[in-house]
Amino acid sequence: MNLHLTGHHIEITPAIRDYVSSKLQRIKHHFDHVIDVNVVLTVEKLQRRIEASVHLRGKDIFCESADADMYAAIDGLVNKLDRTIIKHKEKSLMHRHDGKPDKQRDAR
Repeated sequence: MNLHLTGHHIEITPAIRDYVSSKLQRIKHHFDHVIDVNVVLTVEKLQRRIEASVHLRGKDIFCESADADMYAAIDGLVNKLDRTIIKHKEKSLMHRHDGKPDKQRDAR
């Protein structure tokens, strides 16, 4: 997984870099086919915004989060990415298994 961090009106410290990379490892547990992750950290007047573009095999996923605290915004972004990637993984598994979820297949 290639991680690219960019800051707009903010200096990316080693602490922020380590925090983002440790949080994004959660995504790697659910889905191993993550190729690139581009993260942009932005500071506006009273708001910290973070957005991420995740390049998977066959699809790009974009999520963003905003909060007054940068670490809270990072946590919100990782939660959104986690839910979106799990949803993508479930859809791809359904396509492989005749369009039926695993519970319905086991009932046959």
